[in-house]
Amino acid sequence: MKTPYKNIYSTLNQNRFIVLSVVIGATMTCIVSICVVLKVQRETINKAFMVNTDGNVIPLKLVAQKENLGVEVLSHLELFHTYFYNIDPSNYEKNLEKALWLGNSSVDALYRQKKSEGVYNRLLQYSLVQKVLQVESEIELSQEPYTFRTTTLFEINRGKVTDTYELVTTGNLIHVDRNFPKNTHGLLITNYFENSLKKVQDEN
Repeated sequence: MKTPYKNIYSTLNQNRFIVLSVVIGATMTCIVSICVVLKVQRETINKAFMVNTDGNVIPLKLVAQKENLGVEVLSHLELFHTYFYNIDPSNYEKNLEKALWLGNSSVDALYRQKKSEGVYNRLLQYSLVQKVLQVESEIELSQEPYTFRTTTLFEINRGKVTDTYELVTTGNLIHVDRNFPKNTHGLLITNYFENSLKKVQDEN
């Protein structure tokens, strides 16, 4: 007795079903794998790891950069303006050296300009004391390079006379490698410019 042949269409349908099932299964597996990899990658970005004394790897949760960025930028600007403008005959060389580590060639160019104009010679000659009273900055952190506008209030003591001035400066900030203790925030001031300087009149 001959074995009856299966209907060729039913065989093709069966094969097509098997192929489609394999393709769909493989596609779903790839999608799930990609999702898992992306999830692990996102979690890893926000974590650091350390090895304890027992040799075990311990994940440490890091604070999101955005939460700290504003604080670091404001601190960097305050530090720079304090170093650059809070000077007297005893500390100006040390303070200016620290300030130059926080900015690029635009800051260095301004320093050289002031030096050539005799600003620091007059500081020594007349024993002037320039003291920063307040530093307030407006910053824009939507994209790098970050922009800033800083208002610095400082006074110049000429012995019997003390005058107060308001200085407005602008520029940008970019990320660089942290350098302790010279540049702890890992930020660099670029396109630095002194926009305006005016004497503040006494209200009395």
